[in-house]
Amino acid sequence: MHFQQVQHAFVAAVRDPELSVPSGVDERRMAVYRELLFNNVQSFVASAFPVLKSLYQPTAWQALVRQFFMHYSCSSPYFLHIAEHFLHYLQQDYQLSRDDPVFMLELAHYEWVELYLATKICSAEQQPISAEHVASVALQLSELALVLAYPYEVHRISIEFQPTSAGDAQCYLLYRDSEDEVRFVLINQLTAALLQQLQQAPGATLEQLVRQLQPMLPQFSQQQLWQGAVSVMQSFAAKGVLMSFQAE
Repeated sequence: MHFQQVQHAFVAAVRDPELSVPSGVDERRMAVYRELLFNNVQSFVASAFPVLKSLYQPTAWQALVRQFFMHYSCSSPYFLHIAEHFLHYLQQDYQLSRDDPVFMLELAHYEWVELYLATKICSAEQQPISAEHVASVALQLSELALVLAYPYEVHRISIEFQPTSAGDAQCYLLYRDSEDEVRFVLINQLTAALLQQLQQAPGATLEQLVRQLQPMLPQFSQQQLWQGAVSVMQSFAAKGVLMSFQAE
């Protein structure tokens, strides 16, 4: 058997304890490899998705992680990448069962975003703006902020609160503050639309953003939209979410 074939057989046997140990490999050593690698992956996943894990019985959670370990090919051994791979596995390959919560994918994504923002390194130095300048400078959203929407109140989900069906869209702004704590703000759909426009078009002024919103909200005058947008954006500037636009 060629070396690569031996290697593939060894890796397959590490992933799946039901497979036979390759010829020439000591069974006790294989057992150590299997336990060590699986426990490491299980620990990484549990650390990244603590709320999701808390909703499962220990044996059911272990079975879920075991499926991921057996069937998904991770391209990186790093903790953060394993968490991202687990999310991709749930989104792309995993078939939800009756025992899985209906909000499984949304909760997993929300928890992964928290981890992503907590560990993200900015690509360039950012320049926060003061609240009084939001109406007069070109804006951009902080690299450490994301606008999200889910059909569940994912921030409330726990053992005690588990919705059984989707509801109205819940909009969030998740961001990392100056003390490197990840926080969230529940926002309405109008505010979400305003921030999404800025996320998609960094460098826009507040006046430009309000003009873009006007056709979508004919029930409000431009003055009403302007006053509301200034108030909202000033509050976000105070949280360190808005930055002065820096051209690349």
